[in-house]
Amino acid sequence: MKKFDEWNETKKLTEVNMRRVGIKPRELFWVKIGQNIGSEEYGKGENFTRPVIIVRKLTHDLFLGIPTTTSYKNDDYFHSFEYNNKSKGKTNTTAMILQIKVFSTKRLMNRIGMVDKENFKTIQEKIKKLISPT
Repeated sequence: MKKFDEWNETKKLTEVNMRRVGIKPRELFWVKIGQNIGSEEYGKGENFTRPVIIVRKLTHDLFLGIPTTTSYKNDDYFHSFEYNNKSKGKTNTTAMILQIKVFSTKRLMNRIGMVDKENFKTIQEKIKKLISPT
């Protein structure tokens, strides 16, 4: 059973968060992405979090992000890569490009790493293919 009531309580606390966090493209953050519907990716643990790649800062309150998973997948909708996690060292992860979405900066928890330029360029190319398939 999904934990919508628990997520709603976490969401209420997240909404009143006044902390400002500076972000840059390629950074990986733990983000409170919540308990979502159907096949939408959801967060895990007490705060419903998941690592998310910052794709682009849109405003001082919004950014475009891609959730990640530890499952290995590599095709048009996913990109697997390794990054240096601040607390765990070398870590393998997969960007779930098909789950790209806009997030509030209020959902940000802590920075955990950075995607290297080569992998980020590949992710950007896959985003372009997803949005404009030709």
